[in-house]
Parts: sequence; C-alpha cells; structure tokens
Amino acid sequence: MYKLLFTQVIARFMDAERTHHATMRGLRAIQRSGTAPLLRKVLAPHDPALTVRALGLEFPGPLGLAAGFDKDAVAYEALGAFGFSHVEIGTVTGQAQPGNPRPRLWRLMPDRAVINRMGFNNEGSAAAATRLRKRRPGTIVGVNIGKTKLVPEAEATADYVTSTERLAPYADYLVVNVSSPNTPGLRDLQAVEHLRPLLTAVREAADRVTRRRVPLLVKIAPDLADDDVDAVADLALELGLDGIIATNTTIAREGLASPPELVKETGGLSGAPLKERSLQVLRRLRTRTGDRLVLISVGGIETADDVWDRLRAGATLVQGYTGMIYGGPLWAHHLNRALSRRLHATPYKTITDLSVRY
Repeated sequence: MYKLLFTQVIARFMDAERTHHATMRGLRAIQRSGTAPLLRKVLAPHDPALTVRALGLEFPGPLGLAAGFDKDAVAYEALGAFGFSHVEIGTVTGQAQPGNPRPRLWRLMPDRAVINRMGFNNEGSAAAATRLRKRRPGTIVGVNIGKTKLVPEAEATADYVTSTERLAPYADYLVVNVSSPNTPGLRDLQAVEHLRPLLTAVREAADRVTRRRVPLLVKIAPDLADDDVDAVADLALELGLDGIIATNTTIAREGLASPPELVKETGGLSGAPLKERSLQVLRRLRTRTGDRLVLISVGGIETADDVWDRLRAGATLVQGYTGMIYGGPLWAHHLNRALSRRLHATPYKTITDLSVRY
C-alpha cells in the first residue's frame, strides 16, 4: 500500500525535500505527544535473539537509522519507536548553517536511489545539545558531527572540538564525519595526516567533558581507494577508536538508469547503487582489523537479505536511510521480523553468531 502511495502520489506531486519536512513534522508530533513508547511496544524489535552488544551498549536489533534524517535531534525517539535499534542524529556542525541552495535533494526512482547536496543544513551543536539534554531513556542515540562550511580547513579541528564538548555528554556514541561530498574540502580530512590530529583532539575533548568513555567512530567515503581504506583502518587501530562507519554517499554515477538530467546533479548518491561498493569496503575493513573494531555498514540496505549479508561479511551493526524512503515508515519493523524468521530457521542461536570470525 505504501509503495502505491509513494509511486503514484508522493513522488509525483511532492518534491523530495518537501516530503522530508512533512515526515519530520509528523514524527515531531508523535514525539511531543508522548505516544512513542506505545509505538515502540508494537514496532520495536523484541526478539532477544536479535540483540547486539557493542560499544558498551545493548542494541535491541542490528538495524539503525543513518545520520542525515534527524539532523537536529528533534525526532529520534519517534524514529526509534518505528523499529530502529538506534538513531544517529546529525550531521551537526559547530555553527548553525542553512546548507546549500535548493533544489538539493532528488529521488532517482528507477535506481531506488537519492542524490543529495544538502550541505549539512542544521541548527548547530548548541541547539542539538539543548534538545539532547532533555532526552529520556529508550532510543540509543549516536551523534554525528561535521565541519561548519565557512570554517577554514586550518580551523576544522577546533570546530569539531566545539561540537564534541557540547554533545559528547549526551551521546551514546560519537561519529566524526569527514566523508560527505557536500562540504568543500571535507573529504580531504580523510587523509591520515589530517585525520590523526583531528581524531586525537576529538577523543581528548570527549574525555575531558564526560565522566564516562564515549565510544568514538569515524565515517568514511566509499570513494576512497583501497589503500586509503587500509590506512584509515590502521589509524583507527593505532588511536584506539571504537569503530568505523562505512560508508557515506558516493560521487560515482556508473550504471544508473535514471534520466540524465537527474544523474548529472552533483552531490552524494545513496541507495541501491551503493550496495556493491559498500560491501567491498566492509569486507576489506574486517579483514584488515579482525575483531578489534565495531564496523557499522551503511549503503544500499533494502531487505533483510541485505542485512544478513552485511552481518555475514563482518558488520557488527547496519544502518539504512534511503531504504526507508522507498520502503515506508514500517520498513525497519518489517526487516526486523524477516530477520527473526530467517534466524530461527537456521542453526544460529543469535544474530551475532552470523558474523565471520577472524
């Protein structure tokens, strides 16, 4: 029913960003009304066999919502109630910023994909901290931080540190985003010589402002060369990071079936076309790091089979975003139920038994 509504009404008469804002208004209404806990009882994963213990936390299932949907920490509780085991808010920057000019978000229907060049539009880390300070127990919340566009590269570390100091006390885990293609120069920070001092400073800032050790991860692009993926993995081990999120959106456009006027839009491509490369990067990271890092796999997750494949390839957790756009509000709930059925039809006792051992 959702597929019919989406293809025949929403996709025809509402552009992608208007649809997103309408969705967020509905989610905020659910969160403010206090009905999220009731929804959680019905839609959240309840099968103990789906539980994942990682980052010092207990996730009720392996599937979370990737950063980019709830940019300002306004609807994470409602989103968690729809079946996501965790919600990553952001990307949040040190200063509030409007993002890039519109239009900046497009659906590529034949490819089950999305192109965005949003540009980290958000209200800033101070506003997000104010909201997260009031959060109630329930949904696991990751906080994804990035660089303010107007901040020069030489001051990027200080900008990340500002957000860390404000947000680390309220984050279940913290993610340094250096891989969005929509902030000029941001991906240059993935180079090890830039990434080492940045991650070191964020780690020190998080430890300084919290009484507990907040897990720290870095999010990388699928467009990195294999040698650069290895270098980031080695650096993560060297610095004692807790994990890597792989991958962000891609600037590649090969093999797309959508109209050329859409394909030519600049920005990050997400969805089904990212599936193969994201899986390649995951396998490379797991081979390189063994069981020493938590790996969160993102990119092209659409079905329970996709989740299964990522876990078999060594992912600790997975995340989706575009899959929900095409799959609807009950997408996570349906995937969790399908995972549970498949798991109980195998000799595996828990979902974590799927992961390849190294």
